[in-house]
This record gives sequence, structure tokens and C-alpha cells, in this order.
Amino acid sequence: MANSQENPNYYVPESSWYPVGIAAAVFCLILGLGNFLNDIKSGGDGSLFMSLLGLALIFTVLYFWYGTVIRENESGIVNTQLKKSYVWGMGWFIFSEVMFFAAFFGALFYARVLAVSWLGGEGGKGITGEYLWPEFKPEWPVMTNPNPELFPGPAENMQAPSTASAWAKYLPLWNTVILLSSSWTVHMAHSAIKNSKRGAIKFWLGLTVLLGCIFLVLQAEEYIHAYQELGLTLETGIYGSTFFILTGFHGFHVTLGTLILAVSLYRVFRGHFNHEDCFGFEAASWYWHFVDVVWVCLFFFVYIF
Repeated sequence: MANSQENPNYYVPESSWYPVGIAAAVFCLILGLGNFLNDIKSGGDGSLFMSLLGLALIFTVLYFWYGTVIRENESGIVNTQLKKSYVWGMGWFIFSEVMFFAAFFGALFYARVLAVSWLGGEGGKGITGEYLWPEFKPEWPVMTNPNPELFPGPAENMQAPSTASAWAKYLPLWNTVILLSSSWTVHMAHSAIKNSKRGAIKFWLGLTVLLGCIFLVLQAEEYIHAYQELGLTLETGIYGSTFFILTGFHGFHVTLGTLILAVSLYRVFRGHFNHEDCFGFEAASWYWHFVDVVWVCLFFFVYIF
């Protein structure tokens, strides 16, 4: 591997179609997904196709874009100054993700703590609820046609029936254990890179990818349980909306994180990364730790409190 420190100049890449491609792909994804979620009849079945097309284009462009960046790094034209820009770029990206989830947690707080009490008659805005929703009861979860047998209270809103196994009852808890364990395994992989232990890198990073896949399988099982047994869907009022938006977007981030770590694992098998040059893996591990922290917040504020 070439020594990137030998190049004292700041490398500026040539003009590329990648940013334009990403912008077009994101446009297709958002437009199609917006039409699909809002059930716009004029869009027909094409809205789902447009969403999938946009997602496929995003991954296609990223494949070529990141491949170019990896080749540049392996050729030795990336120096210390440019690597600092990578660090800052990843830091600001994670900060934007923090703000992204903060908006949805804020929506949950507003709906659950403020709006519910106001509609129930609390405070100066309480009189509005008497006219808009006179039969409203200020209890959480707020759902359309709730079933008291399935939703006895906030602390039990996602539990399986009493006849279900302990595994099915506590899927969110098991997922929490899995993600926290994956944070430890990705840390062990990072330590193995710093100590130049190639076998240990493959083992711990492979285990992290496996745990991410298990998490996604269990979340899919939880969604099936919610739709088929609890009647909890995106159409069951503010509770259903906030639940699926928060957990769904988090699941999407776990999917991306798992793919990124799988690419890192592939690069390890190709002989990439060493104790002095492993930012590609470090950026992936930062992202994974962030995803784990978001899930811990979800576990407490969505499933427990």
C-alpha cells in the first residue's frame, strides 16, 4: 500500500456525475415514497416502483462513488489533510442524523405530553379539545378504535398475548441486547485492526454483521405481530404513526449500517485497513454506535415509558 503521507498536496478530485446521480435518485425515492404513503391514486402502482427505482439508483451511485474513493486511498493520493476533511464530513453527517431523529422524538413528546393533555381539557388550550373531540380521553396510546385487551397500557403496548413464549413477548428487549452486543463486537474489531490481528478482525466484524441481520429479522417479526395480532398499523392514529416512523427509520438505518459493515468486512478480506489507515472502518463503527444509541432511546421512550 502506498504511503499517503508522501503526497504533500491537497488532492482535489475531478468533476464527477456522482452528486447529480445521487440527487436524481433521492428525488425519485422521496417522490415515490411520498405518493405511496399518502395513497395518491393518480400515482397508481408506479409510486412503489419509483421508490424502489430511486433506492436502487442510490445504491448504484454509491457503489461507484465509494469504489472511486477506495481506489484513491489505496493508490496513496489521499494525504492527512484530506483525511481530516473525511473526519469532519462524517462528524457533520452524524450530527445531521441526530437532528433527524430529534425531530421525530420531539413529535412523540409533543403528541404524548402536550397535545394529549390539551385535548383532555388541561391548560388554556383545553377548551379547543371540547369542540374538536368532546369524547376524547387523555390516555396514551391514542389510537383509532383501540382494543383495550390488546393495549392495556403504555407499558404493555407491544407485548404478545399471554399464551406466547417469552421470546415473542420481549422482542424489543432481545433486540436491545443484540444491538448493545453488536456495539461491543464492532469495538473488538476496531481493537483487532489497531493490533494488526487479521483473523480477529474478520471474526468480530463478521459477528457484528450477523447480529445486525438478526436484529432486522426480529424487527420484521415484530411488525408482522403488530399488524396481524395487535391491529397496530400506520393508520391507527398518532400512536401508530409515531411508532412506525421512529422504529421504521431506525430499522432503515440499521439496514444501511449492516451493509456498510458488510462492505468493510469484504474489504478486510481484500487486505484493506491497517492500524494507521482504517478510517473507512472507523466511520462505519461511528455510525453503528450512533444507531445503537438511537435504539436505546427508542427502547425507553417508545416501549417502556
